[in-house]
Order: sequence, then structure tokens, then C-alpha cells
Amino acid sequence: MTSFSDALSAGTVVLDGGFATELESRGFDLRDSLWSARLLRDDPDAIVAAHRAYFDAGADVAITSSYHASYEGFRAAGFTDEETTGYLKLSVELARQAQPTDRPTFVAGSVGLYGVVWANGTEYTGNYATATDDAIATEQRRRIQAMVDAGADLLAIETISNGHEAEILGELLAEFPDTESWVTFCCKDDHHLSDGTPIGDAVRAVTRTGRATAVGLNCTAPQHVESLLGDARAATDLPLVAYPNWGRVWNGDTYEWHGAGVDGFSGELLDRWQAVGATAIGGCCGIGPDSISDIAAWRTARA
Repeated sequence: MTSFSDALSAGTVVLDGGFATELESRGFDLRDSLWSARLLRDDPDAIVAAHRAYFDAGADVAITSSYHASYEGFRAAGFTDEETTGYLKLSVELARQAQPTDRPTFVAGSVGLYGVVWANGTEYTGNYATATDDAIATEQRRRIQAMVDAGADLLAIETISNGHEAEILGELLAEFPDTESWVTFCCKDDHHLSDGTPIGDAVRAVTRTGRATAVGLNCTAPQHVESLLGDARAATDLPLVAYPNWGRVWNGDTYEWHGAGVDGFSGELLDRWQAVGATAIGGCCGIGPDSISDIAAWRTARA
């Protein structure tokens, strides 16, 4: 099977879009602490259908529904650790069920930031004041191990909003030398993670052990992407990944988006991201299958 690294070397890889976005478009109310990961228990078929919608739109990669599936978070919701491991494995199996048979595709095991254990919108603040290094490392190591054991093709370690977690992740990835991974950061402006860490510093921290396959950003407003990619490129020669959100502002108390945003990305914008070095492009919150189809069509047109 072609590796993810090989796919990146061969040309632009199209990622999927916002997973919860597609589920919500199908009528699901995800406003609780487990977010879309709740459907791993409640409606696995809906997860398969959402993955299939993105593959049908032209995505090459399905990011699993495990973003909010943390051991601490599931424990607080009444699940045992054994059940959590089972649901993490299930997230990979469900993505596999949706894979097309007529072309090569990948399943990326989603490991969200440590802050998902609080389910309070930490992605957009990066506030880890109450988190110890041991708690972060223990939780993230267990989630990574579960994704590896489940047979994901690679890890999608995503929406990292805190520079110190980037340092910890750099060490953790060294414990899994045979696993490909991307690490993407959630950023608040043209140059900084949500907690204020310059993205260049975060990239250097997470790549210093030489184990990340690619780095970049996700769930970040599209107007910041080009500058952030430029900063990332100055810090590493690794392939760059970009899957921004629609540019609205998240309210972690009400589980709602507010303000103006976009529903997709223009060809001109995609050209600029590619020119700065993005070789894997998709969307995050608010970006659905139609927009992923547009990205796939743009890639075909530029081939």
C-alpha cells in the first residue's frame, strides 16, 4: 500500500471536511461533552455515512470520529477505560467501512488536543492552567496507542492550541517510530497558536525528535492560513497541511458558532496556500462535502 508520505510526494492530497458539520446537516444535535464521538455509541451507521459523503466528494483521507474520544472525558461521562478503547478502535473500523474500492485512500486516526477532556472550547484559548505535564502525556499516549493498535494508516494529531503540549507531543511521537503522523495547530491570528505561542516555535518543538510526517494548521480562520503556512515553512522542510474552518467564532458554553464566515475556499486562495507549501488541503468546522468536492476539482484542474 502507498504510504501517506508517498502520497504527499506525488501531489496534493485532499482531506475531508468538518465531521460534525456533516452530521449536523443530517439532523444530529451534538451539543454535549462528547460531541460527534457520542455517535460511536448511539449511531455508528451515521458515522459511516458521513465518512462516505466525504469520500464521494473526492477526499483521499478520512479523519476518524475520535477527536473528542478521550479517556478522561469518556470517564467523566460514565464510560470505562476499556469501553473507551473499544470506541477508539471502532472509529477506525467505521472509517474503513466507508473507504472506496476503486482508488487508494487513507484513514487518519484523530487525536484531538488534550483540552478536549474539558469540552470547554480550549481549542480557541489554549488555556492549560490546570493541566500537568504527566496528565497531558498520559492521556495523549493512551489515545495514540489506541489508534496505532486499531490499525489507522496514520495519526491526525489535531487542533493543538497550546505550545507546551506541542513540546510533549514531540517526545510522545518518538515512542511510535513506525507510525506516520501529522500535527496541526489551532491558531488565533496570522502568527500564533491560540495560547499565543508563535507557530514557528510550536513546529520546531513538535518536530525536534524527527518523528512527525507533516505539520500545519486546522480549525483556524482561512484568512490566517497563508501567513501561518509561511511561518511553518520557515521552521521546517516537512510537508505542510491546511484544513481551516469557516472563520466563525465558537462559543464553548452554548456549543454554537457566531459571526460571519465562508462556506468554501476559492481557487485563488487554494493556489496561494499551495504556493506557500501546503500539500494536504481540506476543511474543518463548517466546511462540508460540497467544498471538499470543489477542492478535489481544483486539484484536477491544476494537475
